[in-house]
Amino acid sequence: MKQISIAGFGGQGILFAGKFLAYMGMAQGQEVSWLPTYGPETRGGTSNCGVIVSDEPIGSPVVLSPDILICMNLPSLDKYESTLAANGALFVDSSLAERKAAVNADAAVFYVPATRLAFEHEIDGLANMIMIGKVLRECRLFGWEAAEAAMRKTISERKKDMLERNLKAVKIGMAFE
Repeated sequence: MKQISIAGFGGQGILFAGKFLAYMGMAQGQEVSWLPTYGPETRGGTSNCGVIVSDEPIGSPVVLSPDILICMNLPSLDKYESTLAANGALFVDSSLAERKAAVNADAAVFYVPATRLAFEHEIDGLANMIMIGKVLRECRLFGWEAAEAAMRKTISERKKDMLERNLKAVKIGMAFE
């Protein structure tokens, strides 16, 4: 079982990123849960979600001590870094959270300037998918085929013009050293 927590502010695609991970798990025949939470404001307020992917039934959708923690800004890092499980993996958007994480020595920490990379590659607003690409690479949750198939399910018909841009963002994250 992998417990994943993604945190940031409204408008960063936090809930979409979680839904994308859940779809990948479902496509692989795994049990999944996706539990979004967000502040009263859609854009600019706090936003986070928990995703659990498991080979066995999931008793509770609540993620208290994530194996994988993605922090898309400094307030999220400040609030959630202490929840990371022992031997967990922390992913920080170093464009928006410039300090180093204060986690246990057994944790793997990855600093990814996702917001800057999205800007440089002219895919503003897709830092979330760059981070997910990096998670997929480092944690070996799912491969490219699963990501591509899940993206086709996650993108609504209304936003189908975003499909290729999102796939590009995942590829950028997967390639980031």
